[in-house]
Amino acid sequence: MHQHVFGESELIINEHGTIYHLDLAPEQLADTVVTVGDPGRVQEVSKYFDRIEHKAQHREFITHTGYVGKKRISIVSTGIGPDNIDIVLSELDALANIDFSARMLKAQKRSLNIIRLGTCGSLQADVPIGSLIASSYGIGLDNLLHYYRFQNNPEEAFLLQAFQQHTRLSGAPIAPYIAQSAIGLRKHFTKGFIHGITVTCPGFYGPQGRALRAPLAYPNLPDALSSFNSHNERILNFEMETSAIYGLGKILGHQCLSLNVAITNRFQKTFNYDKAAAIDNMIKNALEVIASI
Repeated sequence: MHQHVFGESELIINEHGTIYHLDLAPEQLADTVVTVGDPGRVQEVSKYFDRIEHKAQHREFITHTGYVGKKRISIVSTGIGPDNIDIVLSELDALANIDFSARMLKAQKRSLNIIRLGTCGSLQADVPIGSLIASSYGIGLDNLLHYYRFQNNPEEAFLLQAFQQHTRLSGAPIAPYIAQSAIGLRKHFTKGFIHGITVTCPGFYGPQGRALRAPLAYPNLPDALSSFNSHNERILNFEMETSAIYGLGKILGHQCLSLNVAITNRFQKTFNYDKAAAIDNMIKNALEVIASI
């Protein structure tokens, strides 16, 4: 069978053998990848490494690959939003599974563990600022996954239907999708982490129900998200990356988990001005577990 060769405009490889946006070569990527939205957060994670073997930077995409004990980890900044996740997940997969010299898929597939360390807004009164949330499912209000072929499992399909009925978004210009986290990863994050659904929005203001000067088409959306409950699965938080990571990760055969610390509580309309300490707490808690997996 003739194998597909990826053209130069499909898989863009820089002159020095690195992939286009991330500026990484395949050997510079660890099997365990931690993604952070903020490029400045990469060094806040890698400062806990015992040693750093490689650093790369291009636009908002910064990578530090190194070790915590014997565990090799790559920290990659994604920037904000599902469109950036499309770039990062696609390029991480290419680094893992495409032979750059032949421009063909490798015979042996490599599955990465991809763990997001992010910030979010809590949608529940009983999930206070500073809470650590492990996302059981990501529900996307963005449109990224509609560009790919993706098949829901029965649990995903059931929850998505319940969500559409509850929010009445079905038939609206927003077409929600859903993807589940890797249970094999999530089971390690029990101590100190609350588990529940995360909703991913394609923006910070209108898509998350923040009314400043532009009038909102869905002003009651945060309330509808907060009141959703199906088979004891609640929506705990919303942010801008999780559903895209889960959906693309499943399509590409990677194990994905999103961990977030709540820095706002939309139910109580509060914000954590000492968010650096909350983020550092999440990083330390998560790295301890990640190094042991």
